[in-house]
Amino acid sequence: MSIYVESLIRADLEALWAATQDPERHELWDLRFTRIEYLPRPDAAQPQRFLYATRIAAGFEIRGEGESIGDAGGAGGSRVSALKFWSDDRRSLIRKGSGYWKYVPGEDGVRFLTQYDYEVRFGALGRVFDGAVFRPLLGWATAWSFDRLRLWLERGIPPAVSLRQAVVHFVSRTAVALVWIYEGLVPKILMRHPDELSMLASTGVPADRVGALLPVVGVLEVAFGALVLLTWPRSWPMVVTLIAMVLALAAVAATAPGFLSAPFNPVTLNLSVAALSVAAIATAADVPLARRCLRRRPDES
Repeated sequence: MSIYVESLIRADLEALWAATQDPERHELWDLRFTRIEYLPRPDAAQPQRFLYATRIAAGFEIRGEGESIGDAGGAGGSRVSALKFWSDDRRSLIRKGSGYWKYVPGEDGVRFLTQYDYEVRFGALGRVFDGAVFRPLLGWATAWSFDRLRLWLERGIPPAVSLRQAVVHFVSRTAVALVWIYEGLVPKILMRHPDELSMLASTGVPADRVGALLPVVGVLEVAFGALVLLTWPRSWPMVVTLIAMVLALAAVAATAPGFLSAPFNPVTLNLSVAALSVAAIATAADVPLARRCLRRRPDES
């Protein structure tokens, strides 16, 4: 299936056209490309040739070529940019492909959309890998990049800043989720650590019920850790985490202060998780999201 992505961008059509047709601006926001270079164009009637490169890892780069034609004469002021692309780099999964960008101005902004498809190398193995891994990842990267472009043009957030915000949010939120899951699963469900039993007993739970209640608390923590990931990038789980860390630290200080001086104690754990929660809250509003874009072509009729 071809890849389709559409985003409504509340920006001037000329600004959007420049951000997508100027190679220096294009490579700033498009996660799929590390470098885009236009080749000399001797005749304006001929397609614009270009070179592109994508850095997969340090020192490992996939290169390719392409050509595009921009048309500003569509109905209602719409514009279309058609392109072909190919790669002679035998490490590239993509052999050749084609597609288009379309710009449709409206009252609420510009519908910016793309649809493209390609042929792959490496026979049946390449087709299986493309369908299972590469094509979904490429579609996600296209949609994520479109939303990154939207944040740049609508809110003035430079692409480098939105990428940094996304990395900070990803690291902090994932770390918080893993702490919830680990703390619920390992010391409470799998190991039933004596310190966990002691802290729970110190809250006033009857001794004969501590053993049965501890894994229940663990299940709730694991479930909340999963919720932190599933509600990405909503801030309310981070707010709940921040409040829970402060209240839990206060409860331990009041009921079992001896634990505060132990190695890797509630002070270091709870304050670290609270700080990560603040970082996730602070960056949530500026994170590009692929799911903000349409991924299936709507009924044009």
